[in-house]
Amino acid sequence: MDLSTVLLIVLAVAAALTLVYFQYFYKNPRKGSLKIILAALRFVTLFCGLILLINPKFVSKDYFVEKANLILLVDNSTSMEDGTSTANLSRIIEEIKENKALNERFTIHQYGFGSDLKRTDSIYFDQGNTDISKALSALNDVFANGINTVALFTDGNQTLGRDYEYIDLNENFTVNSIVVGDTTQYEDISVGFINVNKYAFLRNNFPIETSIRYRGSKSVSRTVTILINGQRVHQEQVNLNSTKNSQTINTLVEAQSVGIKTIKIEVGALENERNTTNNSKETAIEVIDEKTNVAIVSDMLHPDIGSLKKSIESNEQRSVTLLKPNVGQDVLEDSDLIILYQPNRNFSGVYQFLKDTGGNYFTITGSKTDWNFLNRVQESFAMSGSRQPEDILPVLNNAFGAFGLGEFTVDDFPPLTGILGDIQINKDNETLMFQRLQGIDLDKPLFSVLTTSNTKEAVLFGEGIWRWRAQVYRNDKSFQKFDEFMGNLMVYLGSDKQRSRLELDYDLVFDNANMAKIRASYFDESYQFNSNASISIKVKGKVNDFSRESPMLLKGSFYEVDLSDLDAGEYQFTVTAQNENLSRSGTFRILDFDPEKQLISANYKKLERLAHKNRGRRYFLDNVQTLYADLSSSKEFVPVQKSRDNVVSLIDFRILLGLMVLSLASEWFIRKYNGLI
Repeated sequence: MDLSTVLLIVLAVAAALTLVYFQYFYKNPRKGSLKIILAALRFVTLFCGLILLINPKFVSKDYFVEKANLILLVDNSTSMEDGTSTANLSRIIEEIKENKALNERFTIHQYGFGSDLKRTDSIYFDQGNTDISKALSALNDVFANGINTVALFTDGNQTLGRDYEYIDLNENFTVNSIVVGDTTQYEDISVGFINVNKYAFLRNNFPIETSIRYRGSKSVSRTVTILINGQRVHQEQVNLNSTKNSQTINTLVEAQSVGIKTIKIEVGALENERNTTNNSKETAIEVIDEKTNVAIVSDMLHPDIGSLKKSIESNEQRSVTLLKPNVGQDVLEDSDLIILYQPNRNFSGVYQFLKDTGGNYFTITGSKTDWNFLNRVQESFAMSGSRQPEDILPVLNNAFGAFGLGEFTVDDFPPLTGILGDIQINKDNETLMFQRLQGIDLDKPLFSVLTTSNTKEAVLFGEGIWRWRAQVYRNDKSFQKFDEFMGNLMVYLGSDKQRSRLELDYDLVFDNANMAKIRASYFDESYQFNSNASISIKVKGKVNDFSRESPMLLKGSFYEVDLSDLDAGEYQFTVTAQNENLSRSGTFRILDFDPEKQLISANYKKLERLAHKNRGRRYFLDNVQTLYADLSSSKEFVPVQKSRDNVVSLIDFRILLGLMVLSLASEWFIRKYNGLI
């Protein structure tokens, strides 16, 4: 206790005695034991109150020995089976834990990892992936304080995550690499990465990019074959040597049928090649036929109709049907988008169909348009005024943002034939082109898109669009820019009308089961994420009789299910929101691919660079005794004796408060009992 605190306590005693003296003894003629009892009670009250204000404390010191942390980090991936056995590695780990010299210097912890880090006392080589960088980064965060050293038991072959050679760890963190496995570098040729799109459209060409890698000192020549669903679609010869040890292959393949297609790339094996597992690799792509059916409804013949048909069908995913306005509704129902060309009173049935279904449509007006009928049958826009035919030049609105225009421009375009009048648009709209009349730019729309509720519309106030397509060809010797512009318009108008309340996020193809996860997002009627929903998934095998239904677990802002226990094959699934009439279905494929079998030699050079960067050393499993000796003798990990100051109050404030209450109550009772004021 400090001297100043002792002086304050002495002053508190003196102050309490002084106050009691003036209250009970100074010029007080009363005598007897009652006065002494009351004075003592008052002294206790005053002294306890002053002690509460002073709050005296004393400091006690605890001495302890702080050891460094020795973290045994074991790779539990299946590739470790080629280098050692679980029994052998478990024996080495137990020797470290029981080593007396190491226990005197370190607090020993054991962790295992594959794709994730886990604290465990057992070793099982059952993980399908290796993420060394993730494991080291996690330990770096857990052991942020003190002195820490890691003994990393691994073959150094990572299949997931960022390159562990370049991670940055804390300065108090050292890494010692213990190489497990055969370090001999065998001659090997393998298939590296494969890049393909997630989807391909039917009858379109899609790219396949892959790399062939070679490890060895000779010059080799081998054939690379690309197969889709077992049928050869491309073959190429590669020539590699010690300096040119990789080659990239690019090819285009036509998507000939709909469905999930397995793409397999094979390279011929070398003579006496030890590891042939990595001589082939698979991925997959889904070929879809999302053909958009566009109906052009017209009561007349016009070059615009042929031009629109050719432009829209320049993309094989779109087809155009020419219809008369008196066509039945069953025919219109087969159309994804309707183009109304110069409507007249014969279009009554078509407009009634659009009103009933809420479908998207594109209206083109011109000199033959019946504006009296058009103003009456729909409420999106109206025309009033003289309604005289006029040549109207387009002026592109550079601020238009409803959809991309690409390189499309209207500079030096010929005019369209429109109607001179006042145009009133009654819905939310964005103008794509304005009108230019006799050299004067008018604040009137020539081409606009309208959006309301769940319906999208577009309207062009002029005929003769075939001239624009011809002008693009005259400028570029190609129709591409105009056709791309029309394609963007078709994509915009043909997009989904309403957002789904149950959204799925998953890959069509998983390289292996460890990566198989399906996520779902569920929204309430106001499209706010619902975290209290009950979401389930039912998975069925397409070939086998496998079937399972399980709940999806909430993880932050989505629901997720882990399907890592499934075998390779094709599956179909249905995600259902319980107590709601909402469900979504899909299919996925799990490939029979084991990334842990792609390499058989331990990457000891990379592990040596990792250890050197983090102030450690590289060891081999057969001379692990050297690790014991180095750790036991290193001056960096000498235990340090430290002290901890524990500040404790001299008297518990609850005791002081209790004494004050007791003394005050006693004093009041005694005074009351004896009739004292």
